[in-house]
Amino acid sequence: MVTKDEARRYLNDCAPEQCFWVNNGHILKNVEELANVLPEMSNEAFQHHVSNERNDFSNWIKDVIGDQKLANDLLSSKSKDSALKKVRNRVNSLRKKAG
Repeated sequence: MVTKDEARRYLNDCAPEQCFWVNNGHILKNVEELANVLPEMSNEAFQHHVSNERNDFSNWIKDVIGDQKLANDLLSSKSKDSALKKVRNRVNSLRKKAG
């Protein structure tokens, strides 16, 4: 179970040098921005970052954001819709916890 402080930390912006640079030009500072960008991201851009060999979004969330649960959930997401659902659910859960 995530604490209030952890939830707030997971929702905060990361340092500028740790932003996620999507191959379509978007620059993400936090998980909420990922939730906002995924619906408009092309399948080609998504597949550039997510394949059978790697999941850049999961790695960024684990290594930079620190949210191990969401990172693990995203590992099983091979489609944009699946990833979006998991990110949105986690953001909503974290918002409630953060207060």
